Amino acid sequence: MQHQLQIIPISAFADNYIWLIHNGKQALAIDPGDAKPVLDVLTKLGLQLECILITHHHHDHIGGVNSLMQAFPDVRIFAPKQENYDFTHTPVCASTITVAGWLGNVRVIDVPGHTLGHVAYYIEHGSQKWLFCGDTLFGAGCGRLFEGTPAQMLASLQKLASLTGDTQVYCTHEYTLHNISFALTLEPNNTELIQREQDTRALRVSGRPSLPSTIALELATNPFLRCDSSEIQSSVQLENCATLQVFSKIRELRNTY
Repeated sequence: MQHQLQIIPISAFADNYIWLIHNGKQALAIDPGDAKPVLDVLTKLGLQLECILITHHHHDHIGGVNSLMQAFPDVRIFAPKQENYDFTHTPVCASTITVAGWLGNVRVIDVPGHTLGHVAYYIEHGSQKWLFCGDTLFGAGCGRLFEGTPAQMLASLQKLASLTGDTQVYCTHEYTLHNISFALTLEPNNTELIQREQDTRALRVSGRPSLPSTIALELATNPFLRCDSSEIQSSVQLENCATLQVFSKIRELRNTY
């Protein structure tokens, strides 16, 4: 029988989420950019931090690692093989890894674009499917191209979009409403997108995260996964053009929105 697990969003900085998975005793943190809010939750719930997963090297995703290592000297850390880190860690790239006995296998997916070494972590636990995708796929959006090319990011997003529709998407920023606002400029007649705006606004007004979303919801509402939409192509004046051309234009427009 599998342990009952919980996933907790820990707010950090202006709009980051640090995700914490725990079984009531042990915990795993994803992208702990700040140690204090993580330590506060661990202390409150009486949890032992066993593992840290890192998706990429930006400071708002790793800034708390050294302090967490001091507090939990036996913590195991996994980080992208193609990037450099100043803390002891196990380098990972596309593969299946075991990070904690109570969690089972974790699939590492290479998703270059936001950074060149960016990875995502996919976990199946019972009937649950969880994707921790850092700054690659956002709610109704995608990450900026700080290091990679549009072609790399598009290929990475297509990898994630190929996961089953019921996969829950845990990204690391609360950008969803702004992303939806942008998406509506491209596809104003998308009824599922209109509904998502209402649902997301209600969540935020009540103080709840807009996340997780699902792969199915992203396929229905995320313009970066909908480059074949005739309405989007018309909005950017690229009717019947290649997917990469449409994607590149949408990303360019989003940069200044």
